[in-house]
Amino acid sequence: IECSNATSRLIQKEQVAAIIGPLSSKNALAAAPLCEAAKVPMISPWATNPLVTQGRKYAFRVCFIDPFQGQVGAAYAYNHLQARTAAVMVDVAQDASVSMINVFEKAFAKQGGKIVLRSAYSSGDQDFSAQLMAVKQANPDLIYLQAYVSESALIARQARELGLKQPILSGDAAHADELIKIGGEAVEGLAFTTHFDEKGVTTESGKAFVKQYRQLYNEAPDSCSALTFDAYNVLLDAIERQKSLDSEALVNGLEATKDFPGVTGVMTMVEHNAVKPAVILHVKQGQFAYQATVRP
Repeated sequence: IECSNATSRLIQKEQVAAIIGPLSSKNALAAAPLCEAAKVPMISPWATNPLVTQGRKYAFRVCFIDPFQGQVGAAYAYNHLQARTAAVMVDVAQDASVSMINVFEKAFAKQGGKIVLRSAYSSGDQDFSAQLMAVKQANPDLIYLQAYVSESALIARQARELGLKQPILSGDAAHADELIKIGGEAVEGLAFTTHFDEKGVTTESGKAFVKQYRQLYNEAPDSCSALTFDAYNVLLDAIERQKSLDSEALVNGLEATKDFPGVTGVMTMVEHNAVKPAVILHVKQGQFAYQATVRP
């Protein structure tokens, strides 16, 4: 409701030409119909749910979509972690989790892997013992989940307490300092697909962004910061190329975005979604460490 109200206020009272955001899939799904009805382009930094842009003219994003994360996760699990069996844990209260898990299952099976267990839970759950006991009985090579940071940390802690030693692989929603604060030693080795890491930056604009961000805040930029910066610059690039703030011109400009040198990688808009690399990070000695960049 708050997101819808804020979007309506920007459109009706502020009469904006475009909106950067909302950040999350849940909020973007609430805002997109309002932007569509008002013919105001919106470009989300971090909304990975495919439904955000599906069938819409005015909704865009600078992040990759959940299915891509599932594909990358499956390739990483099979080729790098050498996993041949996997148990998946799906947050049935989150569309993003369901979407990513579905794609991971198909991609993992296509490579020759086998899903030995699919277990459900809901956001906000605190006790995962029943699900993890089932995982322990199935004895997979890998535990794959798409969970927000608190659930990822709690699942990891409870898994280790039950004696489960398998690698845990998650998605971008696990990428926050709270993962390590809550999970402690239990999240050591946990890996996840995400959008950005300063060690994986390849573009000159990305290197400049990292340098300036560190000078300003005395810390490394995170995915949200980098993606929001990319959303701003992709929109600015479309405005400058079109030399107009007209909504139709902006849509055309955003759709024509190709090989844009963003902070999070060189991106091209395909069906209003940014096609670009993904990053694999893992927890190493209590810190997030860069593993690899995986291109589509």
